[in-house]
Amino acid sequence: MSWLTGAAIYFIVWWVTIFAVLPFGVRTQDDARELVPGTIGSAPARFRFLRVMAINTLVSATIFFGWNFASSYFGISFEDLPHIMPDLR
Repeated sequence: MSWLTGAAIYFIVWWVTIFAVLPFGVRTQDDARELVPGTIGSAPARFRFLRVMAINTLVSATIFFGWNFASSYFGISFEDLPHIMPDLR
C-alpha cells in the first residue's frame, strides 16, 4: 500500500471513529447541575476538544495499524471479507 492510500484509509477510519469516541466521558449540563440559559440539559457541560481528538487518534491508529498488520503479514484483503450480496451468476 502506498503512503497516499494509507493516509486516505486512515483519514476515513478517523472520521468514522470520531462518532464512536465523542460520547466518551461526556458529562451533561443536567449531570453537572449547571444549565446555561438557552441550551438544553443534554448539552455537554464542558467539551474537552483536545481530549476527544487524542482519544480518537489513538483508537483510529490502533484500527488502522491492526488492519495494516493483518493485510501485510497474513494476506487478508477486502476480497476476504464476507460479501453481503450473493453472486447471482
